[in-house]
Amino acid sequence: MTERLILERREIAERVALHAATDGVHETAVPSLFVIRDAQASAPRYGMYKPSLCLVVQGAKEVWLERERYVYGPEDYLVASVHLPVTARVAEASPDMPYLGLRMEFSPDQILEVARESGLRTKPKETSGRGLFVSRMDQPLLDAVGRLVRLLDAPRDIPVLAPLITKEIVYRVLQGRYGEQLAQMAAEDGSARQIRIAVEYILRHYDQPIRVEELAELANMSVSSFHRHFKSVTNMSPGRYQKRIRLQEARRLLLSGDANASDAAFRVGYASPSQFSREYARMFGHPPTRDIRR
Repeated sequence: MTERLILERREIAERVALHAATDGVHETAVPSLFVIRDAQASAPRYGMYKPSLCLVVQGAKEVWLERERYVYGPEDYLVASVHLPVTARVAEASPDMPYLGLRMEFSPDQILEVARESGLRTKPKETSGRGLFVSRMDQPLLDAVGRLVRLLDAPRDIPVLAPLITKEIVYRVLQGRYGEQLAQMAAEDGSARQIRIAVEYILRHYDQPIRVEELAELANMSVSSFHRHFKSVTNMSPGRYQKRIRLQEARRLLLSGDANASDAAFRVGYASPSQFSREYARMFGHPPTRDIRR
């Protein structure tokens, strides 16, 4: 990493620290920009990554998409191009040097707009690219991120400048190593976009029975082709994807105290509490009541 990159990253870290004074994920005055702080390395956490750009400016993080492991730190950035249920943990942090990061969420329409204006053309591929990737940070991208973070100290400039800088950041990512992979998700034709549509359908109907034939028809694919492309993007089958969403939402309900185990099971779509308990234990290591107590 060059000296200029190091200095830029250090300045961003100082500004993030000012706006994330306590541990957790904090909204900011810049739409879709969040700052994150953790004073210690964490146990694995289960959650959903929305389409977003994620940066570490101090510390390091590990993310698992099923059994696929991604590690990134200040020299890298991570992009999720579609909603993905993941397991993540802060790998490096201490009270003196807390983990500091930021997340900028974006929409497919933003990707498509920038891809069109930049003349980026995507070619249909036999296999859709993974919906998660880590790439090396470069100076133009870090410069743009730095300018976006500086807007937190100039709130009057946010309405005019934040959309422009966000657009530049999307452009820089599209120009990077995996830019075409990201653009495929927003392209008006192509298999990756069709998988994104199916993913969004599952997200809206995760608590209902969903037939794979229904999803394949929605994606305008044969069942076998749909299975192949879905797994290529998400690293899991459609059924596994829906199950993970159900179980993660059930765990959220239990942790918030909004439901007991049986109620959570029914609310996320399980007809059998015993089946729910078995599948919950397989994913989280303990049956629901014991897991929440722990």
